[in-house]
Amino acid sequence: MAIHVTTRKLLALAAGTALLSSLPLGVAAQGAADFPNKPIELVVPFGAGGGTDVLARVIAEAAKKHTSQAITVLNKPGASGGIGLTEVALAKPDGYKIAMVTAEMAIIPHLGIMKPMPDDFTPIVRLNADPIVLTVRAEAPWNTIEEFVEAAKKSKDPMKFGNAGTGGLSHLSAEALSQKIGTSFSHVPFQGNAPAVVALLGSHIDAVTSSPSEVSTYVNSGKLRALGVFADQRFKGVGFEQVPTLKERKIDLSMGTWRGLAAPKNVPADVMEKLSGIFIKAANEPAVQESMEKQNLGYSVVDGATFRKQIMADSALFKQLIDKLGVK
Repeated sequence: MAIHVTTRKLLALAAGTALLSSLPLGVAAQGAADFPNKPIELVVPFGAGGGTDVLARVIAEAAKKHTSQAITVLNKPGASGGIGLTEVALAKPDGYKIAMVTAEMAIIPHLGIMKPMPDDFTPIVRLNADPIVLTVRAEAPWNTIEEFVEAAKKSKDPMKFGNAGTGGLSHLSAEALSQKIGTSFSHVPFQGNAPAVVALLGSHIDAVTSSPSEVSTYVNSGKLRALGVFADQRFKGVGFEQVPTLKERKIDLSMGTWRGLAAPKNVPADVMEKLSGIFIKAANEPAVQESMEKQNLGYSVVDGATFRKQIMADSALFKQLIDKLGVK
């Protein structure tokens, strides 16, 4: 009799297993039903203190209203963002490790710095978009972009430009400028634009190309001077309204950056839907918009699908630029 009971139990278990395997993956795994049930790691592929890091911490704080779990911000700088991005691309696709992504995501794969390409990620949301701005010390002898260009062409030694790492947007934008004006710069890499700005303040370098948010505090305090914006139109952020575009000064160059969130590819669709809901709601919090405005981060929220289109388009554009400039 005991054998028959055991047999019936085994048959029932087998039938249940078969039924479970026939259900959709999300139901069988029950992974999204209680997602998230532990803290989410948000990897920032740059050092602390820069515009990307600041935005990551603001959005993580705002997300507390929309999830019961903490969003833990981890800085993983190096290789122009390649170290942190590679870690996330190779992470388990369960939604618990995501990345703060920037335009470098569409650049550095073409430099051979990292293997993951943009299509190795699933975009969650774009948070902002900014132009590049050229900044020098307030006491520097150049008051206009024309004076800076003239000095760069006449200088015995190349102007020293700080950047967030070779091949990053700050490097490429300075390199593109040197190509446009027919001279060369000496590029000094740092682990992020924040230490590059510190070096500029300390007179160790001559200029920095960065997003406005990374220099706005010093521009508004009178310690740094913005000479030109790499954009089709002037940037309306506080302290930059009067800064001309390069195109106004007959330099045909427009480049910008963006920041957003992305997960590894193959994260289940239902988990992605929850991640999107959490972070789009967080991005729409008034506190986030106010913080971004104070830091001169251009507020520009779009969903993951729209963000993906921009990433792929920029990837093609930057590949063309990298091949043309020969900066691999």
